[in-house]
Amino acid sequence: MMWPLLTAVVIALGAVSCVKDPLNDLTAEDSRIYITNFDSTADFTRFKTFRVSDSVAVVSGNKASRALEAADLAYINAVKKYMLQRGYREVASDSTPDLGVNVNRIYNTSTGVISYPDYWGYYGGYWDPFYWGYGGYGYYIPYSYAIYQITEGAFSVDMLDLKDAPGKNTINVIWTGLVRGSGILNASVADAQIKALFDQSAYIHAGNN
Repeated sequence: MMWPLLTAVVIALGAVSCVKDPLNDLTAEDSRIYITNFDSTADFTRFKTFRVSDSVAVVSGNKASRALEAADLAYINAVKKYMLQRGYREVASDSTPDLGVNVNRIYNTSTGVISYPDYWGYYGGYWDPFYWGYGGYGYYIPYSYAIYQITEGAFSVDMLDLKDAPGKNTINVIWTGLVRGSGILNASVADAQIKALFDQSAYIHAGNN
């Protein structure tokens, strides 16, 4: 009487084993995440001119530096392109723009711990010692854990209100866009990443001059 149930379980397990892992099947494009945020009180049509930073800030943990590699320049140029498309006018470095735009390359390192007792406690189920000709033996590991680190990269763009800074005695950040995912630290994909951020931000436009 148990055979029908056993057969059903085997069929179910077989069906599960054929399902693709959605994470492993992601393309580089599918892995990318685009996040934008803005000051809801800001009227972007009030601003007419802009200037983009001539290099990027490289932020890694509590350390920061400046750089201008091929990918950095590609992101800077892409920001200029889409700001111009939205009707803003770029001004020279010796002029004071209404909007300042900073581009940042961010590295985030996360640390994790693997507990070897947990891992090796089931190791015999993955690799029976019989496989190596030592049936009935167990496994022993003289250390208890390992630490690993994973570093992820991201690009972010910050739009600064310089027009109102003198009256407020502060520089307000009125928009931020961030992209993270596989392959983004590459000059060839920079334009598409910045376009995606601007596509999410239809409110960014200079209005009628």
